[in-house]
Parts: sequence; structure tokens; C-alpha cells
Amino acid sequence: MSSALHNLSDYDFNQVPQANQMRFGIVVSEWNPAITGALLEGAVNTLKRHGAQEENIIVKTVPGSFELTFGSHCLIESGQVDAVIALGCVIRGDTPHFDYVCMGATQGIAQLNATSQVPVIFGLITTNNLAQAEERAGGKLGNKGDECAVTAIKMVDFFWSLKK
Repeated sequence: MSSALHNLSDYDFNQVPQANQMRFGIVVSEWNPAITGALLEGAVNTLKRHGAQEENIIVKTVPGSFELTFGSHCLIESGQVDAVIALGCVIRGDTPHFDYVCMGATQGIAQLNATSQVPVIFGLITTNNLAQAEERAGGKLGNKGDECAVTAIKMVDFFWSLKK
């Protein structure tokens, strides 16, 4: 569903499992810091609202969105997390760089999801302009960070339910 039709921060709190025993890694891009900082704040606050302990939330930064895959992989390999949330923002420019970065990050995160037992949540905002990014980072369309945190909790719960 398009975020233009659905507020990213709207969800039924009671449909999200408790996260008090879960461990999360968040990899956040330093590029477009006003946007990625807002995404990070949304994700951390939502995890805590659902019981995640501060000491069970590891936040690491990477230079740009292309590096989200490597950062996520490193967190998985550390064995310290049950899910990884990858947060970044790429805004279209005048060159095809946007396409390469978006495709590389998308394929990399998809590959991690297909090959590891730790879910990696895709929190990469890809927009045509800064205003669209702001709308998705706490603006009128909500905060993609909130949505990613809820998804991470639900995916950990999903994986754990298969182990029972």
C-alpha cells in the first residue's frame, strides 16, 4: 500500500507482541541526517513503547544507504540481535546514482533476508524530493521508523513461533 494512502505510524498497538525479551540492531545512514535521525527516533521510541529494553537496542551508523547491507550483515554476524532495522534516505538527483544506490541497497537487504535467520527490515526511504522524505519521517504521512520497529517486533515473534 502506498504511504500516501496509509499513515506509516498508524497501527493497532494491541496487535504487536511484547518486545521485552527481544534484541534489536538498527543501522542508520549518516546521509540526509535530518531524515534518518527522525527515522531512528521513531524506531527507538516505538521499540521502547512495546517493551524493548534500551540495553537491547544497538544503534550503529554507516556513511550512506549503500552501506546499510554491510552494516546489517555485521550486526547479524555479531550474534547480538534478533532483528535488524536498516534506515536510510535516498533523494533523487540529476544523475542515475539514485537508481544504483536504491537497487544495491534493496538487493543487498533482500539477500540478507533470504540467507540469514535474522530478519532485516527495509527502512530505506526513496523519494523524488526532500519534502516527500520529510512527510515520511514524522510528517503528514507518519514515520517509517515506527512502521519498521513494528515490523521488526512482528518478524522476531514470527520466527520465534516457528521454534516452539
